[in-house]
Amino acid sequence: MKRAIDLAVSGIGLVLLSPVLAVVAGLIKRSEPEAPVLFTQERVGLGGEPFDIHKFRTMRAGAGGLQVTSDGDDRITRVGRVLRKTKLDELPQLWDVARGRMSLVGPRPEVSKYVAQWPAELRDEILSVRPGITDPASIRFRNESEELAAAADPEAHYVHVILPEKARMYAAYARSHSLRGDLKVLWDTLVVVARR
Repeated sequence: MKRAIDLAVSGIGLVLLSPVLAVVAGLIKRSEPEAPVLFTQERVGLGGEPFDIHKFRTMRAGAGGLQVTSDGDDRITRVGRVLRKTKLDELPQLWDVARGRMSLVGPRPEVSKYVAQWPAELRDEILSVRPGITDPASIRFRNESEELAAAADPEAHYVHVILPEKARMYAAYARSHSLRGDLKVLWDTLVVVARR
């Protein structure tokens, strides 16, 4: 049932939101004509299998640096700031849901560097479900970029404070997820995004 809903919603969403996707792509291309519109990055998915996640690019082309992003990061473009605030940068992940690499709701997929730092006793549990576009931890840490901006060392704060709490929440979701719970997470996510 969960996979059927993922397929239906992602397919319908890609069709209905195609004008929005086209406008966003155009704005990104206009700001940096030679740079790609989409950002892809290898993440760890179901069963520990790597996959490429897709987002609209929000950083300057070729920007290196930390894998965590804080509010005010000078790598973020002007268009990118709006996309991040509204979460429009996440829309291409509907394609990842349609192709079965992600779900609408599930633990957010991490890069292997951070997966390796999840508590060992939780790792297999977290990776037993498809990663998602949103989940309870995404709502709890909706102001993560601001929290990181206030930290003396953003990456250390992410690794030692935020990541362990996220891992606990991911594992809790993997243990007890349900259709009703997923619908609540989707609703709560929409409410949070609408308020930003």
